[in-house]
Amino acid sequence: MKLIRVHAGALLLVAVLAGCAVLPGGGPAPLDTFDLSTPSVQTGGQSKRQILVTQPVALKALDSQNIVIKTGQRSIQYLKGAQWADRLPVIVQARLAEAFQRTGRFAGVGRPGEGLAIDYQVITEIRAFEVRAEKGQEAYVELYVRILNDRNGEVRASRSFQASAPVSGGGGNSAYVAALDRAFGQAVGEIVRWSDSTI
Repeated sequence: MKLIRVHAGALLLVAVLAGCAVLPGGGPAPLDTFDLSTPSVQTGGQSKRQILVTQPVALKALDSQNIVIKTGQRSIQYLKGAQWADRLPVIVQARLAEAFQRTGRFAGVGRPGEGLAIDYQVITEIRAFEVRAEKGQEAYVELYVRILNDRNGEVRASRSFQASAPVSGGGGNSAYVAALDRAFGQAVGEIVRWSDSTI
C-alpha cells in the first residue's frame, strides 16, 4: 500500500482551513497532513447486490483530525505537528467504500445521498485507531462492523476486526502514520472479504 502524504499547496490549504496558517513574522508551523491508502482486495465473481457504506461512529477523541497516541491504559495524547486530512470517520468511510468498489464484486457501492437502491448497509464503529506507545510503539486499529439488510432492517451479521503493525523507520510522524495505514489496510481487507461472504 502507498501512504498518501499531502504536501505543498494542499497542505497550506488544509492549514488555512484549520486556522493554522503560517503568518508573516512568525506563527504556528503548518501541520504534517496525512491520508490513508485504499487496499486492493481480491474476491471472486460478480453480484447484483448494492451496498451502502455509512459514515463510521466514534468517540470524540477519534472523531476529529487528531492522530491518537495511547500513552497508557487510560491516557492518550495527540501526535504533535500532525493531523489527518479530514475527520477520521470521513476518511475511513471513503477508503472502505473504495475498497468495496475496487473488487468489482458488487453492482453498486455508495454512500448516503447517492441515490442507490440499497440491498445492504455496512455500518462501522471505530473503536480504536491509535499508536500504542506503551507497547513498544505499535499501531492498533479496531473496527466493529454490522451488515444490515436494508429491505427489512435486520442485522445479518456483526463482527469486530482488529489489526496491528509495528512502527518502523526510525519513528517520526511519517513512521507512525505508515504503521496505522498498514494496520488499517489489514482490517479493511478482512472486512471486505467477510462482508462479501456474508451478504
